[in-house]
Amino acid sequence: MADIILNEQFAAKFTGELDKLFVQGPVTGFFADNVLRAKFVGAKTVLIPDMELSGLGDYDRETGFIKGAISIANKPYTLAMDRGRSFHLDREDEDETGIANLAGQVMGEFVRTRVVPEVDAYVLSKLGGLAATEGQTVTGDIATEVIKMFNDACLKVQNEVGFDEQIVCFVNPTVWAAIQNTPELNRQLVLNDFKKGDVTLKVKSINGISILPVADARMKTAYTFLDGVTGGEEDGGFTPAENAQSIGMLVMPKKAASLVRKSEKIRTFSPDQNQAADAYKFDYRTYYDVIVKNSLKKSIYAYVY
Repeated sequence: MADIILNEQFAAKFTGELDKLFVQGPVTGFFADNVLRAKFVGAKTVLIPDMELSGLGDYDRETGFIKGAISIANKPYTLAMDRGRSFHLDREDEDETGIANLAGQVMGEFVRTRVVPEVDAYVLSKLGGLAATEGQTVTGDIATEVIKMFNDACLKVQNEVGFDEQIVCFVNPTVWAAIQNTPELNRQLVLNDFKKGDVTLKVKSINGISILPVADARMKTAYTFLDGVTGGEEDGGFTPAENAQSIGMLVMPKKAASLVRKSEKIRTFSPDQNQAADAYKFDYRTYYDVIVKNSLKKSIYAYVY
């Protein structure tokens, strides 16, 4: 009975806490705030409404209003990322803090150091790759033309969505250093509120455009996500693909992408339940993907090299 209570308590408590960390940890976690009315049909397929409306027509004094059309289609998307790991904690490793506390530390560290970087890498590679494939890029010498390149990318995005939309700019360390070393841009940096999940952060911005520095390892146009089984891939995680380019700058509306995830309850097993070893066993699994609606695909611009 104690094992059952432990399993239920751990699963209920830490699934929720790790879900929050999944959103609040990644630089790209705020995209989860854009998921509206997503409905799962099966394990990895989600329906997301896509709306199309007729434009304005002339009003006629005799016939009145011209009839318009509203089309709301639930478009199915299959989540591309189905990832997981199983961990064992030997019965003898339990200390005075209790197995639940120890497991919470281990799983929390796993999400922070392995899950969070992978989510950022996947999301940014998909968005940056989209911009590069569609030719939605800016060019120049980042050391001497960072002002021009930044303004060019921002204006192209604003030309697509308007000047009232909140814009975000992800930058790798090279571009971030160039911004800070350029007096005209550095003196414009101010702290603004930035909402991510249930927390409000302070981030630096230029003219209301949030600047989000990201580690270079997470700013590539393509990655290979290791399966954890094949020779050389046992450690899992991800690595840049052979043809990957660096993403120096990625500018887009904050609402342009949606990070969709299906939360899977952590499975827990006591040493008495675990048939493979005299150890506690914890299974972590998550499905996720980033989705860009067709109407917003032209609003994403990047500098790649």
